[in-house]
Amino acid sequence: MLFIIALSLHVLAATFWAGSSFALARTGGLGIEQLRWPQLGAALVAILSGGYMGHLMHAGGFTRMQQVLIAGAACALVAAAIQAVAAVRPSLALTAQRFAAGLLALAAVCMVVAHHV
Repeated sequence: MLFIIALSLHVLAATFWAGSSFALARTGGLGIEQLRWPQLGAALVAILSGGYMGHLMHAGGFTRMQQVLIAGAACALVAAAIQAVAAVRPSLALTAQRFAAGLLALAAVCMVVAHHV
């Protein structure tokens, strides 16, 4: 039951996080002031729930699937770090959103690909 809750939180938070990153990157940062903190909150929820699911499902091994998932998680962590820096340095916001959107797209690809390697 806890796994299903974590999965639901992960999908919802990651969808908002990635979607808002893509939208902000595409619109030149229009609305960043209103989305900055909800976006970082969604990033935190996505990372924590993903870590929890990874711990439950993949503890004790290092298969190719797990390696791909870790690569995707690393992309997400870097994206969150970039956006967190931009939250306190607004002059970097647009560039941060563009880099984060690309990294989050790569993270999503890794999650899909992981199940097929």
